[in-house]
Amino acid sequence: MIEIDTMRWNDIKLNPAQILVLGFAAVILIGAILLNLPIATKSGESIGFINAIFTATSAVCVTGLVVVDTGTYWTVFGQVIILLLIQIGGLGFMTMATFMALIFGRRISLRERLVMQEALNQFNIEGIVRLTQYILITTFTIEGVGAVLLSLKFIPIYGLWKGIGYSIFHAISAFCNAGFDLIGEFRSLTPFVNDALINLVICFLIVAGGLGYTVILEILQKRNFKKFSLHAKVVLVATASLLFIGFIVILALEYGNPNTMAPLPLKGKLLSALFHSVTPRTAGFNTLPTDQLTMAAIFFTIVLMFIGGSPAGTAGGVKTTTAGVLIWTIISEIRGKEDTEIFHKRLPREIMSRSLAIIGIAMALVVMVTMILTITEKGHSFLEIFFETTSAFGTVGLSLGITPKLTVLGKVIISLTMFAGRLGPLTVALALARQQRKNKGVYKYPEEKVIVG
Repeated sequence: MIEIDTMRWNDIKLNPAQILVLGFAAVILIGAILLNLPIATKSGESIGFINAIFTATSAVCVTGLVVVDTGTYWTVFGQVIILLLIQIGGLGFMTMATFMALIFGRRISLRERLVMQEALNQFNIEGIVRLTQYILITTFTIEGVGAVLLSLKFIPIYGLWKGIGYSIFHAISAFCNAGFDLIGEFRSLTPFVNDALINLVICFLIVAGGLGYTVILEILQKRNFKKFSLHAKVVLVATASLLFIGFIVILALEYGNPNTMAPLPLKGKLLSALFHSVTPRTAGFNTLPTDQLTMAAIFFTIVLMFIGGSPAGTAGGVKTTTAGVLIWTIISEIRGKEDTEIFHKRLPREIMSRSLAIIGIAMALVVMVTMILTITEKGHSFLEIFFETTSAFGTVGLSLGITPKLTVLGKVIISLTMFAGRLGPLTVALALARQQRKNKGVYKYPEEKVIVG
């Protein structure tokens, strides 16, 4: 566990976004050093620093892309390190640092509160420590309930202690939207494609982690959709819409596929369609062999991965609210309305500009990385590389099987993409918004129109 020494922050001219980036990088580096130790592997040999960095980045950025099988390659020590990295990455290193500060009774400084505000994507610092406490309690409670439910299946299969360990690992991995598993042989959860309990529990954990902590707290406290904030309403409507559309589309596209759903009973078809509509929302588990999906289903999965989950949670992607704001803006434009209106509320233009910035930066990043990998990764199709890049950016973890075959340069590029996907678009957009507010009212250039469309 990393103790964040904030007493020196006043002497170092770093803004909260820079502190977050450096903090996550420090956690990844320490994790890589530990995973590179011979004690972390069952063979007793070092995995190599590049592979250790890749695995640590994937864990901290809660992605799930792996170059070696988590269940068979790592020792219990290595698996525990990966689990700790997942938990730190899911909660955020500042949340974990605050947790340690609260345990030891240390005061939370103003600078730390500002970094926490940035990490949790909040509009102000009022009540930020209390929110962090709620996040910790909610996270550990949901993960605990998930582990207990999963143990009902895993203990009879794997025995008492191994079953408990598997239950805890997969509950944390699912809630943090990480996608790491211990089943072995890169199978993920495919052996449990017909198991209703495991499918539904994992889906619940993924969705709960992907909703965002602020939305979870609103659901627990207000329990009435009409009383929810606009943010919570947009998140819930967007999430429900994507899950429903994803379920219908995947079921239709894969129902007759002999390599995926066709051999399954109706129960398995419905469960796998639901599971695959949930897991691209940045979780990375799969109950169907991803590389055997139809071309249309693979492309649709890419779209879901790019959107991802919701802000202030464990999910990645451009976020449901970002996509929702742009869709509602388009609808408002078509209706001839000057402002973007959602649930009888008017959105400020700053939010629309920020959403556009996030989408634009994300698309540019995915395009650039895909282009570079088509040069460095010979022997792989464009679709495989595009899928891998989007999965890395969205911190999803699904793959068409090329992750272990990446070159050293490819692994470095994908690691940087995972890191950027976890912190980049949102951090850059917020930085742009702050600069915009800073310059607001100083001067304005003359207005002139250009022809678009």
